[in-house]
Amino acid sequence: MRSELSSTGQPPTLRPYQLKLVKDLYIKLGQGHRRIAIIAGTGAGKTIIAGKICADLVARGMQLMFLVHLDVLVGQTYRKMQAFGLRCGFIKAGWQEDPTAPIQIASIQTMAQRDWWRSWPAKVILFDEGHTTVFSQIGQTLIYETHPRSIHLALTATPYRLGREQLGDHMQTFVASPVPWQLQRMGYLAPMKYFGVDKDGQVDLSDVRTIAGDFDERDLKNACDRPELVQRIVEEYQRLVSGKRAIAFCIDVEHARHVADAFNAIGIAADVVDGSTPIKERQKLYKALATNQLQVLTSCNVISIGFDEPSVEVGMLLRPTQSRALHQQQIGRVMRISPDTGKQYGIILDQAGNLQRLGFPEDIKSYYLPTKREPGSNEVSPAKQCPHCNRLVWGFIMQCPECGYCWPSEPQVCAEELVEVLSEHQQQLPMIEFYRAQRRKMFRDGESLNWIKHKFYEKFGRLPDPSWCQGAIFGDNPSIDDKVSYRTYLMAQAQRQGKSISWVIDEFQQEFGLDEWQSLF
Repeated sequence: MRSELSSTGQPPTLRPYQLKLVKDLYIKLGQGHRRIAIIAGTGAGKTIIAGKICADLVARGMQLMFLVHLDVLVGQTYRKMQAFGLRCGFIKAGWQEDPTAPIQIASIQTMAQRDWWRSWPAKVILFDEGHTTVFSQIGQTLIYETHPRSIHLALTATPYRLGREQLGDHMQTFVASPVPWQLQRMGYLAPMKYFGVDKDGQVDLSDVRTIAGDFDERDLKNACDRPELVQRIVEEYQRLVSGKRAIAFCIDVEHARHVADAFNAIGIAADVVDGSTPIKERQKLYKALATNQLQVLTSCNVISIGFDEPSVEVGMLLRPTQSRALHQQQIGRVMRISPDTGKQYGIILDQAGNLQRLGFPEDIKSYYLPTKREPGSNEVSPAKQCPHCNRLVWGFIMQCPECGYCWPSEPQVCAEELVEVLSEHQQQLPMIEFYRAQRRKMFRDGESLNWIKHKFYEKFGRLPDPSWCQGAIFGDNPSIDDKVSYRTYLMAQAQRQGKSISWVIDEFQQEFGLDEWQSLF
């Protein structure tokens, strides 16, 4: 087979954790798994990881189909494949077809209009934004009808989705990048600052219905697209983050225009991008934001996925949601690092109450593959409490059946100042830094692990979390000599304290990761 690599230059260099993820994937394939989720959060380099996988598999003579669900992602995917020197064909209107190419970048919309892919001998199917594409009619056809014996890889930054059926119902297992707080510690994601209103000052969503697992857009518009709230977010931008590049996540196109108009009215350059904006025009708007010609870009369901401008510092959450995937994707837009522009933090202004509803990315302790059998995955209709008799009723009920109290039809408007809020992880940072420093001292001085944990308990009144250990002593890229040295230290500790070999392996894994012990023990 002739080489598919070009001679234009070297492919991108993967970060150590990206190489480990690819290695973990090949181990899973070697174990016989054929449907695997690849979880890599925003900023972890999912597209580069995918490019490396494609390059490896093409080098082994395999043919691949790469599914995307947004037009803008076709060009992004192709550019990454070009970086690895790979030749591609397309199943996409307006792009040249080449069934002889080893990789087919395919739009699920165009695939519905064409048939030749059904018999194309793809050995591997990659589902970009797998929490969406796997569940499309095309995705289900590929997995269960046309290509059931192929390898199916679902790439996603957020494995969760609204509704009962989950990614784990179609994928057998998963591999994952480090979680966001670990990537922040490694310097690959920006630290974050969060500002939100307290619970008493949030938009009243009790009259907003839930449809298909998320808030009804029409009800949200009535609750949130109001002059008082639009004016308030402009004032909060000026008060808290004046002059910084910002993106705003809005309810619909009209809401996005209202927000952009309010910024323009006070001399802050703003514009709107929506689903009807041509790709070339979108690219112009993104470049204008990157070069500070624009300071604010507002959108509706466009820059949550596929937007990659690291210099953006501020994300304004103006659309309440119940979707963890959407919530994390929106925050992820401002978590990328940008040393060239002097970016120190990503900043979130949360007018929608999404942080209190859905949490902080830094508080993700580990990834998992959800299924419809996962406890607590069923959607619950919103409830409210009668202020007169305290009876709980469904959110859509307007008159209390117990005492007759009538809720006002007009939603309450929140126009409170935003205040800084901290994730659980951010609140724990002093403890984490103390414990990691003590572990380094422990190893340097030959002290006991139990003594360090005792000192931590005396200071903070709790035991340290084992997840804080990884890389504390030797950093994120330990050498084989580091591992041998730590093994020797642990074996001496075990002999002194009467510990078993399983204790040694457990402590070794906490410092170096779950799969790093086998070659040394």
